[in-house]
Formats: sequence, C-alpha cells, structure tokens
Amino acid sequence: MPRMSQARILIARHAPLSQPGLAGRRDVAADCSDQPALDWLRGQLLGADVLLCSPALRCRQTCDAMDLHPRLNAALWEQDFGIWEDGPVPDLGPLSHAELASHRPDKGESFLDMAARVQPLLKGLGGTAAIVAHAGTVRAALALAVGPAALAFSVAPLSLTVLTRHSDNWAVECVNRTAPC
Repeated sequence: MPRMSQARILIARHAPLSQPGLAGRRDVAADCSDQPALDWLRGQLLGADVLLCSPALRCRQTCDAMDLHPRLNAALWEQDFGIWEDGPVPDLGPLSHAELASHRPDKGESFLDMAARVQPLLKGLGGTAAIVAHAGTVRAALALAVGPAALAFSVAPLSLTVLTRHSDNWAVECVNRTAPC
C-alpha cells in the first residue's frame, strides 16, 4: 500500500465482550445490545474513504450491529496474550511502559510485536480511514504519536479514538470518546 502524506484515522473499539476475561486472540462474542451507543458510533464512522475491521467475531458483530460492511484485515487482530488468555494475568510488578511493551507472554506476542503488525497498515492509509478493532489496536495507533506510553491509555468498548498524520508527524485528536448520555 503506498504511503500517503495526510490521513485521518478513526478507530472504534468493538462492543463489550459477552463474557469476562482477557480475550486477546480468543474469538469471543460481543454484547451489541447498546443500540444508542452503536448508532452514535456509526454516525462517527460514516463517510470514511475506507472501512476496515479486525476479523475477530466481536468486531464483525459490532459492524453488523451498526449495519457497516468493512473489509477484514488480519493485521488488526488484538495482541496474542498467549497463556494469559487461559487464566489470570500474572502480577508483573512495577514495569515501565517500555519494559511492559517488550514483555512477551509465553506462547504470545509483546505489545511491540503487535504494534509492528498494525502500524505499517496505519502508516499506509490516506484520506479518512475508519477501523473497528481492539483496545490493543487503538494503543498501537496511539504509540505512533506517544511511543510505549500508549499502554497507559484505557480504551472503553464502543469508544472512538482519532489520529491525524501530516507527512511523518502523528497527532492525537481524541481518545476514548463515547456516545453522549
């Protein structure tokens, strides 16, 4: 994909999980019952030049609930948390953002591994692009502007994050915007 000099990237996180826990690469369903929030989010994404979606069931269900018809892109999958997806996440102690970004769970990938998969796609987008994906995908996009400190951001279900790019300079327009109450 050729690199464009300007872009506006709208990234929506999927609807809440239908079951608790760390989903990662597990293909769990979403709870798409909050129709007002879905309608608001749909309105934010309409009009984009391209609409992309993670192939995860929860992302596809979110798009279906918004009556959106995206192209699926495997680069947008959530981080693979390996063995952490089968049980509780261990206490890693006081790691810096940089240390946490490079930490790789057994049989999984680090945040840096996931960002290396997601960021080339984001860098290749031009115009206005809308994406329905995961909290990790949002953080990988934020890392283009703020580096590993992106791991400090909480990303709510059905929230919108917007980044802009002019040449090689990334700016964060908003993070975690949700439907008005």
